[in-house]
Amino acid sequence: MSPAPLIEELGARTRTERWRRTALLALVVYGVAVLLIAFWPVPVDSGAVGLLDRIERLLPWATYGRIEVAANVVFFVPLGFLLSLVLEHSRYLVLPIGLLTTIAIEGLQAELLDERTASISDVLANTAGTCIGILVAAAIIHRRDVDPPGRRKVAG
Repeated sequence: MSPAPLIEELGARTRTERWRRTALLALVVYGVAVLLIAFWPVPVDSGAVGLLDRIERLLPWATYGRIEVAANVVFFVPLGFLLSLVLEHSRYLVLPIGLLTTIAIEGLQAELLDERTASISDVLANTAGTCIGILVAAAIIHRRDVDPPGRRKVAG
């Protein structure tokens, strides 16, 4: 029997572990960024009021509220994505972790930061972002598993 299938399996495990380690490192960097943004003593968009006003004049549908919700969704996409890669075999934990993370952030903002406003809208938007990240990771993981890099495609 040829050792090729065993070598291929070992290569796949090594690639998966590299993905997981890279995702963990990215998750740590992302986590630091989240802490800085979430617990900045003043609203992080306070310096962008003029820009946001110009955007709303140019694109009337792009109101401050819509931009804020979209930013909160996008803010948590990396959490869902990276946690899904790190916890690939325990993906069912990713959504609860995302939800608890955003609830903790909003609760601590309400308790500790006078200039920041906690919002259920932020919790919902952040959780939606986590879900999008989960879906993107699931698609990538599925593609990786269905069509591994070492597999040759035969033209037909």
